This record gives sequence, C-alpha cells and structure tokens, in this order.
Amino acid sequence: MIYTEKDKKFKRYTVTSALPYANGPVHIGHLAGVYVPADIYVRYLRAQGEQVMFIGGSDEHGVPITIKARKEGCSPQDIVDRYHTIIKNSFAELGISFDIYSRTSSKEHHETAAAYFEKLYKEGKFIEKTSMQYYDEEAGQFLADRYITGTCPHCGNERAYGDQCEACGTSLNATDLINPKSALSGAKPVLKETKHWFLPLDKDEPWLRQWILENHKDDWKTNVYGQCKSWIDAGLQPRAVTRDLDWGVKVPLKDAEGKVLYVWFDAPIGYISFTKQLKGDDWEKWWKNDDTKLVHFIGKDNIVFHCIIFPSMLHADGSYILPENVPANEFLNLEGDKISTSRNWAVWLHEYLKEFPGKQDVLRYTLCSNAPETKDNDFTWKDFQLKNNSELVAILGNFINRILVLTHKFFGGKVPVKGELTDLDRQTIAEMALYPEKVGRSIETYRFREALAEMMNLARLGNKYLTETEPWKLFKENPERTATVLNIALQVCANLAILCAPFLPFTADKIHAMLNLPAKGWKDAGGAELLESGYQLAQPELLFEKIEDAEIEAQVNKLLETKRQNELNAWQPASIKEKVAFDDFGKVDIRVGTVLECSKVPKADKLLQFKIDDGMGGRTIVSGIAKYYPEPEKLVGMQVCFIANFEPRKLKGVVSEGMILSAEDKDGRLVLITPSQLVTTGVNVG
Repeated sequence: MIYTEKDKKFKRYTVTSALPYANGPVHIGHLAGVYVPADIYVRYLRAQGEQVMFIGGSDEHGVPITIKARKEGCSPQDIVDRYHTIIKNSFAELGISFDIYSRTSSKEHHETAAAYFEKLYKEGKFIEKTSMQYYDEEAGQFLADRYITGTCPHCGNERAYGDQCEACGTSLNATDLINPKSALSGAKPVLKETKHWFLPLDKDEPWLRQWILENHKDDWKTNVYGQCKSWIDAGLQPRAVTRDLDWGVKVPLKDAEGKVLYVWFDAPIGYISFTKQLKGDDWEKWWKNDDTKLVHFIGKDNIVFHCIIFPSMLHADGSYILPENVPANEFLNLEGDKISTSRNWAVWLHEYLKEFPGKQDVLRYTLCSNAPETKDNDFTWKDFQLKNNSELVAILGNFINRILVLTHKFFGGKVPVKGELTDLDRQTIAEMALYPEKVGRSIETYRFREALAEMMNLARLGNKYLTETEPWKLFKENPERTATVLNIALQVCANLAILCAPFLPFTADKIHAMLNLPAKGWKDAGGAELLESGYQLAQPELLFEKIEDAEIEAQVNKLLETKRQNELNAWQPASIKEKVAFDDFGKVDIRVGTVLECSKVPKADKLLQFKIDDGMGGRTIVSGIAKYYPEPEKLVGMQVCFIANFEPRKLKGVVSEGMILSAEDKDGRLVLITPSQLVTTGVNVG
C-alpha cells in the first residue's frame, strides 16, 4: 500500500456503491460512474491484503418504483423482485465483487431504518413541521416530489420533477416548479396541509462547513467539493425525512399513519443494514471504529445526499464515522446523446452480456479508459471496437500470446534460465519495477483512467522489449540469449497478471492459468523472479478476439431503431390552422380519379408523373411521393383523391394539372388518400 500519513491509521475499509433503483436494469452510465471504479478500488485493496467490506444493494423504495408499478398494473413488490434479480445477476456476471448485494425491501433493512429514525426522534434530533404540500384531488392523495412535473425555473425544461431538473441538474422543491401538474392524473395539484419530520441541516451548517470546506478541500474531487460548497454557501435548510406514501419503511410513530421514511433517509441506511446482515454482531467495527476508512462511490447526481444529508444523519446519531472520500464521477453519454432510461437510450448491461458473451473485460476496459472522472464523456460503439481491437487484442493480448508461443516453441513450455544481462535487460527490469507504485498511487487517488493507462504501458514496455530483442531470430545462433529474453518477457507477463486484475479480472485469471502462476499479491508485483526457471507453463490461448464491423453495425442499428421509436412516440398532431369560412372551402374542387399510368419523372428523384382518368378526358398530375412508392407501376388501377381546380404549373418540364392528396404519417411517410371502396371516376369529394 502506498500510504499517505493520513492513511496509516486505517486497518479496514468500508466501501459503498450507490444503490441502483430497482425500477429497471443497470446501464453503462451506472457502470462507468459508480460500479466499475468501485470494483477496481476494492480489488486493489484486497490485492494489498487489506480488510475490505464492499457493500451494494437495490434501492427498492421511492416514487420511481410506484410509478413503474402503476404503469404496468402490478404491485411495487412485483417490480422490485423482477429488477433486483436482473441487476444482481448482471453485476455478478460482470465481476463486480460485492461482499454483499442486498435490498432495502428486506425485513432486516426495514427494522434497521425504522430503529435509526426512532432513536433520533427520541433524542430530539428532528423538528416537526406542518407545511403545505401538493395534493391531487382527483387521485385523492398527497404527491411525492417525483409525482409532480412542471417547468424548471432555472432552465425552462418543461419536464422537470418536483425534486430535480434532469436537464440542468438543479435540485428543486416541488413548489419551485412553474405550472405544476400531477403525474398521476395530469390535474393541477392544490396545496394542502400535512405534517412531517425534518432533519435540521441549518444547524449542521457550521460543522459541515469545517468538515468539508476546510478538512477536505485538497483531497476531494473538484466537482464534489464545488457542489458541496455551493450548497453550504447558499445556506442549508431543514430537509424532510418522511413522505406521504404507502410504499416504503413505515414511520414508527403512532401519529404517522400513511407516512414512510423519505427514500433518501432510508436508502443510505441500507449500507449499514446490509453490513449487519453479513457480519451479524461484528458489524459495528465497519461503521463505528476510527481505524475504518469509509468511501462512497456515487454519480454526481447523488453528491448532496452522500456528502451533506447522510453525514448529517450519521453525525446526529453520534457514534458513526464519516466518509473520508466520496469520489463521484460525472455522466456518461451514449453516441452523443444523454443516456435516458425513459427513452430507452442506453446500453443495458444484461443485454450486453447476452450479445457479447465472454467479453466482460472488454466493457470494463472501455468504460474505465473513457470514464467521466472530471467531465461528461461519450461512449460510442466504434470506440468500443477500437479499444478492443487496437489495444486489448493488439497490445496486451498479442504480447502475452507471443511470449507463451515462443516459450513453447523453443523451450517446451518451461521458463528458460536467465543468463547474463545486457543494459537493455537491466533497463527493462528497472522500468517494470516502477509500475506497481504508478498504478497503485493512481488507484488510491481515484484516478482510474490513469491507473489503467499505466497498466497498459507495462504491456507496451513488454512489446517494445520484444521488438528490440527479436528472440524469434536469436534462437538458432544464440539460444542462451533467447532464454534470457524470454525469461524477462515472462516476468513482464506475470506482473501484468497481477496489475491487470483490478481492471480485467477475467483476463487476469486466464493469464494466471496459462502461466501456472502461484497466488501473488500486489506486494509481489514489480519483481523479476515471479516465475522460477524450469517452471512448466500451460498451453497458450488467445485472451481477446477481434470484434468485427458487423457486430458494431448491429448495435448502432439497434440504437437508430430506438431513436426512431422515440421520435414516433413523441409525435403529436400539428396545430390546427386558422379557421376558414365554409364558402372558401367550397371553392376547392376535390374529385376521385383512377390511375391509368404512373412513372418517375426523369432527373427528379422525388417526383412521380400520374396519368389520371378524371371522367372528363384525363389529365396529368405530378406528385412528390416517389420516395414512398418505389414501384410506381403498382399504383395503376388505384383510385386517388385530387384537387381539380388548381392552376396548371410546370414541374421539371411536366405540366401538372392538379394536386393528388396524401397524408403525412407521424414517421414522415406520405400515404395516398384513397376511397375505402370503388366509386365512379370523376365524382366530387365533400
């Protein structure tokens, strides 16, 4: 461990990751922001021999759950049971190595959260306030923040929620919204009196200011520190810890019928209740001992809750440690657009695992190498392919494979004896010894992209060493020199097996198996004697496979179809034009004609030329619908509606004597308007 003076006092690490809402699967934005970096950090600590508790679980309360249940016509329990299973299994398959992954709907959590509230209540840590809250008279219930939508007063987004605007990220109160409406009935809510219990954050402001703005000015990430400072400088206000709902942890008071704990009071207590589930009577040292380091991994939308509200809850109890760090990431976008669960604009983990079997580490690598650590970043499928083919296959996989193949070819798969060293050998060994500290220091300071890049630089060092020594050319003339080169190259492989494990655990296992490498910890990394001479290696196998263009094209097309469906779902009829007098409409002569001939107009991709039997000798009409009728000859015999009394006009050299009527569907497609049954050619429509 590359300890700072501050770190020396810690004997164990409690690491939490934000609890995903169990109202849908996990997507790559969640992974890049929270779970992949948290898992890298935990795996590194374990490799250092540290005591670590990695806690995760599903957040199964709150309004998003009830909204989903209402839409699907089922119970909230049905929703959370379904998605908790999907999320838990997906995390396990990706190698997110939780010590426990539990859920807030469990009996143990309800008991722990209720007891936590009751203790603070009895100690007078809450204030009781009667306030005006939005009420839906049509639905007959109070509205939680997420049941209220309206216009954000800051950015003008018309779909802001009562607790947050997802367009500009500003936290809101429901009463801040302009033109609020109920998400249940669509009605305008009214304000009605209700009683709730509040955490007096205003009283916590002095110690929060010192703890965050003074104690953590230098070690918290800029985005975390800045958001906390903004909140504190604006003046903290009491925050309600209860809600009028029927789904959640019941408020354990006699006069609290129909009220539950606010999800942002209840959910972080899940970290504690899950630890109790796993550790039993031994749980307290993970939360109450000063020699335990508490670290929260979250996304930037959870900063306030984990840096101000939850610490205030822990401080109110008085027996808990506070987080040493809260390394929140920014957001990951997808193909240039913000990830959105409601628009299905996401790469869902459970779908990825089915469509790219055995490629867990490719996703982990791509998300870590492009992690939104300091600013929002973008995931593209082309970049995913490039990371795999040009880096994992060409650099890491190629190096490992070449060394093992050459060792089997020249030395029967046994580690050859290292002989006399050249300056290049000594330089390579010296550089290799530096990488454990380089990678480790970056991980410990939550710079995971940098840490991953350093690990890959070790693979680049190995490839460079091979290029300069060319052992495949040496063997006939100098087998002893070949043995030395391959021995050193194999030591690089062994070091890579250790250093890549936090990032690419499945790949690390494969390298360990091919090298028959005994169990090694981080403290062993950097050494040039990890594999003893004469040690038998297993047969080589490819670590990574190229991803072909067709696989990427399929994923891009899948997203394009999603975008098309979103556009269709968002379609609304055009506004009605200004009213016209009936006599004006009567001037338009609409008739039915039969198509005699139809063909494309030369040198005009959009135009079709119709020969119409109009019952009066026939006429020619040109229409711009060629894109939607690629086989115009099939229109012959069809009856169409047309305007007969427009002035003739010339289009691409053809005189058009009217206008054929068509309707524009919501996908932009033009469809000819035809009678539902055959009528006499030339009759009027009206």
